[in-house]
Amino acid sequence: MQQVQLDGEQWLAWRRRQLALGGTPATFDWLVDLAGGLSWQQQQQLRLSPQQPVRLTCGLSRLEALWQRHLDTAEPLQYLVGLCPWRDLELAVAPGVLIPRQETELLVELALALLGQACPGRWADLGTGSGCLALALALTWPHSHGMAVDCSAVALQQAAHNLERGGVSERVQLLQGSWWQPLRPWWGGLELVVSNPPYIPTAVWAGLDPVVRDHEPALALDGGPDGLDALRAIAKEAAAALAPGGLLVLEHHHDQSEAVMALLAAAGLEQVQAHVDLEGQQRFASARHGLT
Repeated sequence: MQQVQLDGEQWLAWRRRQLALGGTPATFDWLVDLAGGLSWQQQQQLRLSPQQPVRLTCGLSRLEALWQRHLDTAEPLQYLVGLCPWRDLELAVAPGVLIPRQETELLVELALALLGQACPGRWADLGTGSGCLALALALTWPHSHGMAVDCSAVALQQAAHNLERGGVSERVQLLQGSWWQPLRPWWGGLELVVSNPPYIPTAVWAGLDPVVRDHEPALALDGGPDGLDALRAIAKEAAAALAPGGLLVLEHHHDQSEAVMALLAAAGLEQVQAHVDLEGQQRFASARHGLT
């Protein structure tokens, strides 16, 4: 790996020149962290002690090229670098697969909290994308059997790569198809199902920042006219697919809580609950299949 060394004053001057081209300081510092190996904490320290040496894991020209391409095309830096930090993991990401969001980390924590000490023998991740949820769950329960579903062959290829990197590929089965359909052989036996489906209303998706709208897959973002198309499909067959007492945990848009809970209740699920994200927005829902 190439090592580049300069002092803090040189690095700060170079940083100012790059930011003069456009973009935000936070985004640029994130690039330097991920691609250059200089953590955000180290960058902050250099502002206080610019005499310190700076060691980068790639050349300045490489960072400059990535930054300029991001400014020119609005391509997400995660795609340009090929990596995305998420939870305590470093995921490989590429065009055609949704970039994992920080709020989705809470979906894992919520599932763990609702299950308590229980370890599901069989669980599934609907719309796995990069495989982030499946990887996190497989690492949590090394003796469980997981299944990760996606209709996109590109997404499943990326998920397979991340599961292999995480050392759990033998414990997570990848299935191609729409929502519950590939899981039919296991219907009635799924003890936990998680999903971060497309839930953004089409009109809202069309107005998103170009870095998202023009580069991340619409398949993973556009949830139809009211954003509920995928959530309806998931709720409709949940009672048939879940084991008695089985748990379903969903992520949804910040203003869809009431509608999603109504869908889950109408599908015959019990213990329907809303859950908030770190900003206090109701962004998650959970429900169980009844024991009788």
